[in-house]
Amino acid sequence: MKEKVVLAYSGGLDTTALIPWLKETFGYDVVCCCVNCGQGNELDGLEERARLSGAAKLYIEDIVDEFCDEFIMPCVQAGAVYEHKYLLGTSMARPAIARRLVEIARKENAVAICHGATGKGNDQIRFELSIRALAPDIKIIAPWRMTDVWTMQSRDDEIAFCKAHGIHLPFDTSHSYSRDRNLWHISHEGLELEDPSQAPNFDDMLVLSVTPEKAPDRCTDVTMTFEAGVPKTLNGKAMKVSEIITELNRLGGENGIGIVDIVENRVVGMKSRGIYETPGGTILMEAHDQLEELILDRDTMETKKKLGSQFAQVVYEGKWFTPLREALQAFVESTQKYVTGEVKFRLYKGNIIKAGTTSPYSLYNESLASFTTGDMYDHHDASGFITLFGLPLKVRAMKLQEVKNKGN
Repeated sequence: MKEKVVLAYSGGLDTTALIPWLKETFGYDVVCCCVNCGQGNELDGLEERARLSGAAKLYIEDIVDEFCDEFIMPCVQAGAVYEHKYLLGTSMARPAIARRLVEIARKENAVAICHGATGKGNDQIRFELSIRALAPDIKIIAPWRMTDVWTMQSRDDEIAFCKAHGIHLPFDTSHSYSRDRNLWHISHEGLELEDPSQAPNFDDMLVLSVTPEKAPDRCTDVTMTFEAGVPKTLNGKAMKVSEIITELNRLGGENGIGIVDIVENRVVGMKSRGIYETPGGTILMEAHDQLEELILDRDTMETKKKLGSQFAQVVYEGKWFTPLREALQAFVESTQKYVTGEVKFRLYKGNIIKAGTTSPYSLYNESLASFTTGDMYDHHDASGFITLFGLPLKVRAMKLQEVKNKGN
């Protein structure tokens, strides 16, 4: 009986070419596994394509709710944003996919897992760190780094290889951007984006959104409720997290929300430019932040911001299945106990405009915040507070003045 390899299969040109290549190079039976994180119509036709390419079996695993509840929401609650802009759409999905690949590999008694990530990108790290953390005994095959046996260097080479093996597929060499899509976002790389001096060709690029200029000349009002940091309703309707993100994608996309152009620092040391469309995710994170403003005290908020940035770095670097991520998430979860309430806002031409926030746990006190004198705040107390708070500054200034006077 032949040994088996589980192939992380997207149905694209790279992973389609990998099926006959794995069979010829290693003599494996190839078990394809496509993990559905919300790719939409990218899943169409996969079964026939895998069969025509020589796969022994195809799994299409739906983990959309799992992805939302166990990977997206911890990042939302942490306020995890990489380099101030990137909402981690691909970074969050890779460990979720890797976990399911390992499960299928165990089920099939496979000896190896193969991925089609390139040797220049972050995904090779995210896949392989996750697989090693979950299944250290399973071999990992990364063809793009195996240049002695993987000789294809372009889409033309891959198409020619497929044709030589009787696989005629609907791909062409003029295909535009390199894209990654899931429920949270879609990313775009390549073509004019490889030159940072060039403006993006949004008309040819955007999939989920329109630009703010093309958004309607009217506001879209949105109301959301949260319980313990988790969104529960959207415009009065109770929904699962995945359903809320789906609807927010529609609303945000129509209003030009969440289009980001970033030059980011990859883990492997190079800079790369990409466009990310994250309409629903941008809204969800802003709504969550809007509610937290009312509820978290100053010290907790400041600490959470610092750890949220670290959380983003950990996820970006593929270290999901680590004690550090678990510890950071434990802190974040402890801050979410009282993040409950209602958030209102308006979407307008790329903007998310606050329209009111309420919570039974709000720390905002109108009597304290008002410019009028209230019972809980005596203005005279501020004098003593400022004296003590500024004492180190005064002592230092006095010492500097003393030294200066001695010099004169």
